[in-house]
Amino acid sequence: MADNLPAEFDVIVIGTGLPESIIAAACSRSGQRVLHVDSRSYYGGNWASFSFSGILSWLKEYQENDDIVNESPAWQEQILENEEAIALSRKDKTIQHVEVFCYASQDLHEDVEEAGALQKNHASVISGNPTEAAHSACLPSEDESLCSVICEVPREQTPSSDLETALEIHDVEVTGEKEKYYDNKTCVKSASEEETSENVPTEEDTALQPKKNRITYSQIIKEGRRFNIDLVSKLLYSRGLLIDLLIKSNVSRYAEFKNITRILAFREGRVEQVPCSRADVFNSKQLTMVEKRMLMKFLTFCMEYEKHPDQYKAYEEITFSEYLKTQKLTPNLQYFVLHSIAMTSEKASNTIEGLKATKNFLHCLGRYGNTPFLFPLYGQGELPQCFCRMCAVFGGIYCLRHSVQCLVVDKESRKCKAIIDQFGQRIISKHFLVEDSYFSENTCSHVQYRQISRSVLITDRSVLKTDSDQQISILTVPGEEPGTFAVRVIELCPSTMTCMKGTYLVHLTCTSSKTAREDLEPVVRKLFTPYTETEIENEEVEKPRLLWALYFNMRDSSDVSRNSYNDLPSNVYVCSGPDCGLGNDNAVKQAETLFQLICPNEDFCPPPPNPEDIIIDGDNLQPEASEFSVIPEANSETPKESTSLGNPEEASR
Repeated sequence: MADNLPAEFDVIVIGTGLPESIIAAACSRSGQRVLHVDSRSYYGGNWASFSFSGILSWLKEYQENDDIVNESPAWQEQILENEEAIALSRKDKTIQHVEVFCYASQDLHEDVEEAGALQKNHASVISGNPTEAAHSACLPSEDESLCSVICEVPREQTPSSDLETALEIHDVEVTGEKEKYYDNKTCVKSASEEETSENVPTEEDTALQPKKNRITYSQIIKEGRRFNIDLVSKLLYSRGLLIDLLIKSNVSRYAEFKNITRILAFREGRVEQVPCSRADVFNSKQLTMVEKRMLMKFLTFCMEYEKHPDQYKAYEEITFSEYLKTQKLTPNLQYFVLHSIAMTSEKASNTIEGLKATKNFLHCLGRYGNTPFLFPLYGQGELPQCFCRMCAVFGGIYCLRHSVQCLVVDKESRKCKAIIDQFGQRIISKHFLVEDSYFSENTCSHVQYRQISRSVLITDRSVLKTDSDQQISILTVPGEEPGTFAVRVIELCPSTMTCMKGTYLVHLTCTSSKTAREDLEPVVRKLFTPYTETEIENEEVEKPRLLWALYFNMRDSSDVSRNSYNDLPSNVYVCSGPDCGLGNDNAVKQAETLFQLICPNEDFCPPPPNPEDIIIDGDNLQPEASEFSVIPEANSETPKESTSLGNPEEASR
């Protein structure tokens, strides 16, 4: 299909992130001929979600990405005298400082093949050398995980709580000096491991050891398809722009959601639940009766603060944190409002920003549940695919693993007229939307990017134990040192279809000041303890055990002005990657703004036509609605208590 594409389109979209996917759907819905391509093998770009083996493949992809050399392009021969080309980059440089750590016990005797994967001859894995066999069994082979991973021999006899141990990948490049290769796997041994390598148990010794009730790395590999790991961690405000767009366009039929069940706070070394609704406030045992009345009075004011300018006008120039001190709120209430309700910066947000954020939080309460937030089942990566589906229903053409070599610009009009793809085909279009990561260094030489620090953790239990083990939580940990930012923590349970039973998937996000590990590891240390064998017998472990951790920095191009890019034609539009915010409003605003430039007189993502209103022209033509009939129903594994948008009164609480 890829080498027989039509020669002309109205809109060509390069990249399948959320903004690009929304624009593609809107253009296709308005009757434009849309070609949507992505050089990656998956939808979503930096908005994607991966299974566990998929995230390992993603790591390998970035390792190979560093080895790409931009060769002399053959497409230059196709550029005419009255044309010039804007070369696109073959390297994706949006991800940096990748580090991976594995703390889970690696049971060398277990089969580590992912469930559903092709079976292989295990005799080819087991070596005559016990140490070599241990290395070979500690991680899946390349055809099982599609990724070569750095690993350590498990040190059951030398447990350590130091976060320096286990897996580590720096910029997805192996930099260790002590490397040994076994069956095409790179295993990095620390100095302490070399001293104890003779004590690595053989298979017979391992078989004689009693099985303990614990989650091993082998189990994580086997249940890898149960994981859906988001590259970007976000939630949906129940009255936010994205929810409104999903309902308006009827794209919500392609996804299901769960309500965030609780909002947490971290104070004085403890995690506690924050009361946010009226019922929560009056049922809370953390607040005194006086505090409950003070909090309800302040929240009532925030809902209608514009009507009472006399109560905040004099404080507009100070921070929201300072403003809260003037409202006679106790330190306890000030902390809850600032970090768990408004979720604003203690030093950067002024009074108006804090009041707006608090009002937005309260405005979203109660629409679909007891908190303002929703989370899409199977991860954030489902959302771009939902809009891609809508685009395809209305005639959009999709090509993954399809690279675009360059944009062809007419010298006289200074407008882009075509692209040249990896097969050398020239495809003409009127409008071109390009995701920021596809531009070369020459185009972005004057662009100043911010960075997002991200971490993904797999843990064995929740940060705050309750009677229910299916809690979905959001927690904000304020920065302590000058120059550091508050860290947002989102904890997902198995019912979100993002992790295996008996584990939790935890996302940490903040604006970068250093590398992701340097920014986020202090918070990880506060909330979790690394897995060690000695702690298994102790059932009263204070903190959840950390089984696996991934750190990386992601480029934030959301605030980059279009004028920062060099010599872009007027009909080439730039879509940014994910921002650091909790919601998705920036992506929706960007998509609608660009759509209005392309189709100024068209409605943005209107609902599909009612099947009863469609007039069939001809006996052999099917109604447009019949295209929807081929769409498969929701996954059979979807929990029954999930939320369907559009009927808030029927949503599960």
